[in-house]
Amino acid sequence: MRNILLTVSYDGTHFCGWQKQEKADAGRPLRTVQGEIEKVLERIHHVAVPLTGSGRTDSGVHAVGQAANFFSPVDSIPVHNYIPAMNSMLPHDIRITAAKQVAPDFHARFSATSRTYRYFLCCGRQAYAHEMPYVWYIRDMPDIANLNKMAACLNGEMDCTIFSAAGDKSVSKNRYIEKAVFYPENDKLVFEIAANAFLWKMVRSLVGTLLFYDKKGKDAAFFKSLLSMQDRRLAGPTAPPQGLFLWRVDFNGPRRH
Repeated sequence: MRNILLTVSYDGTHFCGWQKQEKADAGRPLRTVQGEIEKVLERIHHVAVPLTGSGRTDSGVHAVGQAANFFSPVDSIPVHNYIPAMNSMLPHDIRITAAKQVAPDFHARFSATSRTYRYFLCCGRQAYAHEMPYVWYIRDMPDIANLNKMAACLNGEMDCTIFSAAGDKSVSKNRYIEKAVFYPENDKLVFEIAANAFLWKMVRSLVGTLLFYDKKGKDAAFFKSLLSMQDRRLAGPTAPPQGLFLWRVDFNGPRRH
């Protein structure tokens, strides 16, 4: 039985997140990315095949490089054939972009050493209609230099309680942040952050908080003191989901904890 790692891209607009859910909406199963892919794996293998993702994304959140693995009960299918075979059966808002065989003990979640997210903002101009499902539209351009001075405080091992959503069941709120930076890309503003792992809604809370306090004229010294207070009530509004993309999952970096 082979362990196969998939790289998955999806448009999260019409999904109730990544994770398969048992509850139903008006008697219909909730549509999830994991659920749709498992349906296709069952059609290919003629038996239920569980899929393990590197992490969950919420309703409306997208992915360019989600990682997920499954154990194939069929050895006769060449691994590279899973890409066209699955894409021919998947809905148009999910694409498999890579497939490879990995070690039997590989686990998409527990073997991951780093996850990178990007959040896209449209600032200072009116967004086009086709952009709206994939950006957070903000009328005024923020101070990018000030945002980056505040973002530079997000570095190394730190308690991220202030950015944890109500209902987050993580045993520890500590995360190791590798980088956090804002930069212009074409006519968008991008926030990119990489860490060993993230709390539920943490990236969206970070984006919303940084923009909130920049608009209030606060600086890096203020933001650094805010982080030390570990008080969720001091966070700004949570950014909406549509601007967020799970960009990449890495497995070869240092393992933090």
